[in-house]
Amino acid sequence: MSSEGPADRREESHKATVAPGGGGEGNGAASAAAAAVRVGNFSDRRLRLNPNKDHKPESYADVRSDLDPGIYSALERHLPPSMLELPKDVKFQFMREILSKYLPEGERNRVQKHKEYRQKISEKYKPLHKEIYNMHPSSFFVPSFLEAINENTEESFRSIISEPSPGIYTFQMLQPKICDMLLSEVENFEKWVHEARFRIMRPNTMNKYGAVLDDFGLEPMLDKLMDEFVCPLSKVFFNNVGGSSLDSHHGFVVEYGQNRDLELGFHVDDSEVTLNVCLGKQFTGGELFFRGVRCDRHVNSEYQPEESYDYSHVPGQALLHRGRHRHGARATTSGHRVNLLMWCRSSVFREIKKYQKDFSSWCGECLREKKERQRQAVNAMRKLERVLTMSIQDDSVTSGKKSGNAFDDLPMFNAENLQSNLKIINYRCIWGWLDAAIMEFSVGFFMLEGMWEAGKELRKKDIEV
Repeated sequence: MSSEGPADRREESHKATVAPGGGGEGNGAASAAAAAVRVGNFSDRRLRLNPNKDHKPESYADVRSDLDPGIYSALERHLPPSMLELPKDVKFQFMREILSKYLPEGERNRVQKHKEYRQKISEKYKPLHKEIYNMHPSSFFVPSFLEAINENTEESFRSIISEPSPGIYTFQMLQPKICDMLLSEVENFEKWVHEARFRIMRPNTMNKYGAVLDDFGLEPMLDKLMDEFVCPLSKVFFNNVGGSSLDSHHGFVVEYGQNRDLELGFHVDDSEVTLNVCLGKQFTGGELFFRGVRCDRHVNSEYQPEESYDYSHVPGQALLHRGRHRHGARATTSGHRVNLLMWCRSSVFREIKKYQKDFSSWCGECLREKKERQRQAVNAMRKLERVLTMSIQDDSVTSGKKSGNAFDDLPMFNAENLQSNLKIINYRCIWGWLDAAIMEFSVGFFMLEGMWEAGKELRKKDIEV
């Protein structure tokens, strides 16, 4: 599949189903039917791997959808070129059909309930620090990080980033006062939840403590954080796992310590790229341990010694890694540790990944299997070398000639000169076979000549008698 040009057609065409309540420009039954036909004509198209930066996407703020309108605008840049000039409702239905694969009916109901949950919070909860809801970069980030982002080059990023282990990047990011504000905002929200007897939704199935930042109004701030400050980094360091096409996120805080979660089991994140920032407070323990990047097929495979790395949290310091980088958290033995996490996702990468079979560019086990196949191929070629050499030597000895010396100048075999060596062997084998054939023909000719002369002598004797 081409990464730049028009997307290839699939071998089989699948009829698209238009979900009710699509929104957009057409609202009538006829319009919906026409949209279904038009979408069906393009349902065999694949998304582009890299976005079309020259295309200006439309706004989908007026459509009815369970997903953020920004997801559709971001995804539109990945549409096949033949679809970019189509009406908005056709593009919307096409993208919705793709995204619906990740949102089955039960999940859609859950999303709807979640929207109602957020609406109740926004109507009743009063923020404590309004300045963190509207990000001002100069007050949010440390100067070194902000300067590197403004320069927006790999060299500027590497000047502030450490890579203590392959694929794990650490750097100073948030100002101390922002960390304190975020901590007090989370505490204020949890206090309000307790007093209002409001049932809080936890960040994920593994953490029993913490809160989803998107739920109480911080989603726009986190959108900006991902788009303007995480994406530039992920495009450079995680381009092979969708880092250049991040279009959604899940932002939350987790809490560890006494009367909270103590540790976190071995797992992978539901993200392409994960940002993890320690907000504080005072604590001991809680180190993260990493054990290699894996695809779905190898997620439970063993790790190699070089893939083992332990990381100790520092307040204000950020950690950036692939979501598929397996990790866990050791017990926080004392104090209270709070971390802000943002799971950054790419719907484009997830769609394209379904058609891929080789993940050796980022999965450690796939890469090892690929190297093992290459090693076996090299061993097979070396074995072929020995068999051919022995065969040539045996033919040379059998011929009784000195043709065996003709192979003394044959170069040593290796992966680079195998093809040329095989040609040499082939030519010299042919020459040896021709040489033997000529010799056998000569012997046969002399035998026939002798038999002919003997026959002539017998005929003379018969005549004389």
